[in-house]
Amino acid sequence: MSQALQAGTAPALDPITVEVIGAALSSIVEETGEALIRASYSTNIKERRDCSTALFNAAGETLCQAEHIPIHLGSFIGIIPHIMRRHAVEEMRPGDVFVGNDAYEGGGTHLPDIVLAEPIFVEGRIAAWTVNLAHHSDFADRGHAHIYQEGLRIPPVRLYRAGELQKDIQDLILLNCQVPHERLSDLRAQMAANRVGVQRFQALCGKYGTETVLAAGSALLDYAERKMRAGIAAIPDGTYAFEDAFDSPEIDGTLPFSLRVTVRGDGMALDFDGPDQMRAGLNMTYTALLATVYYAVKSVVDPTILPNAGLARPLTVTAREGSMLNCRHPAAVNGRLQACQRVSDMILGALAQAVPERVTACTNSTCTVASFIGSRKADGALWVYLETMGGGNGARASKDGLDGVHVHTTNTSNLPVEALEIEYPLTLLRYELVQDSGGTGRFRGGMGLRRVYRADEDCRVRIDTSRLHSRSWGLFGGGGGGHGAVECGPGVTFTGNTAALQAGQWFAIVSPGGGGYGPPERRAPEAVARDLAEGAITAATAREAYARTP
Repeated sequence: MSQALQAGTAPALDPITVEVIGAALSSIVEETGEALIRASYSTNIKERRDCSTALFNAAGETLCQAEHIPIHLGSFIGIIPHIMRRHAVEEMRPGDVFVGNDAYEGGGTHLPDIVLAEPIFVEGRIAAWTVNLAHHSDFADRGHAHIYQEGLRIPPVRLYRAGELQKDIQDLILLNCQVPHERLSDLRAQMAANRVGVQRFQALCGKYGTETVLAAGSALLDYAERKMRAGIAAIPDGTYAFEDAFDSPEIDGTLPFSLRVTVRGDGMALDFDGPDQMRAGLNMTYTALLATVYYAVKSVVDPTILPNAGLARPLTVTAREGSMLNCRHPAAVNGRLQACQRVSDMILGALAQAVPERVTACTNSTCTVASFIGSRKADGALWVYLETMGGGNGARASKDGLDGVHVHTTNTSNLPVEALEIEYPLTLLRYELVQDSGGTGRFRGGMGLRRVYRADEDCRVRIDTSRLHSRSWGLFGGGGGGHGAVECGPGVTFTGNTAALQAGQWFAIVSPGGGGYGPPERRAPEAVARDLAEGAITAATAREAYARTP
């Protein structure tokens, strides 16, 4: 916060000015995000848009996050405090850029998410920070017993010092990457995005005055807090408990997760419990838990609340330290998204007891991931490809669930077939919605996807997913969604969640479906007829679940 604001001499603000500056801040983070995507090299960023941008105030509080990936907030809220603890603020200069990714010493949530953070200087002092994150799909084909197996750990260090590249730091990072030319190009795209953020924020201060912009930022945080408190106050007081079973190819059987949500007045407390952290890449850091909670609660309480630090003030989030949901060093965290997705749905399940009209049935509860790695026949160069798939969304109180979409904390896209086959030695043989995978109900759950891959050159693949044994639950009589699955072609054998593929071999991934909402017998006859005509359900489901004769 500026000296003027600290001294209580902040300029008088009117609501219109605050609104205009708030819109300008949102515009800045959206523009920096588009700059990053357009300048990037890897398919994971330029096509799937697996990246995020944000602005923070000088105190390290979120001013605004672009509408990208909710889980990335977990890395953002951690890195600025780490930077300020490790580096003296008074020694920072314009053009300093910090890079970091570590889950324990860098505020990150897993190592592929590399953050670049740059202080924005206005009139000789730090007025804000521009930060961006890109998922670098590089640390593939590694073990996940602990974080030292998961990739290069980068504490917040200067990648640029007063605008000058620290080439030794960059060389150290690239030497530990399997596809360094991709990493270098994407890091340069991140730098280009930061340049946009710095220039646009400085121009905003030049137009309205630095003190006015900073005061408006503080007012926007207070406004988000007021809206969150008002939304919570509209929820009936009480304690709402929910449990779910978590499964993954990395573990045997299922694990219990539990949640107690307590609403009192205009405050909400969420207390999670789960099994002890494990030697598998499924653990969540506390910042990952916070980012997941902030997203899920906001979506239920009031989706129009501004995405800044103010919305977190009425929330208290606890989880047992050393558990999967609040792990400590050296727990592996690469696949933390699987647990984050389950946490999101648990929050919906708990709040459905209080505000059923505001929540969906359970989504597919996962981010289905296939990580490929191989070397090209032509020149022996390594290639790494990260594939993520959507699945079924949960049905709503008045609508069917969406089919084949990313849900909750991911918010990326399914990579187009053309982009996949141009860039990598893979062929997609089938890409389809899975019949009968959406949970039955008055409103049907969304359908999962099936993608069938053929390896055109020898490679390895690793699968990360969930809901292979448990089912996405329905609400108020709705049926559960279909299971996820891995289907193997001749000669293909998955050991745990990995397989070696020879050229010409194929395998398929099936993502889970979403749960239904309301009793199936109340589904409109014309909706059942449409489902049959479109192939969403079979004739057997029409008869047995909906009592309709095709």
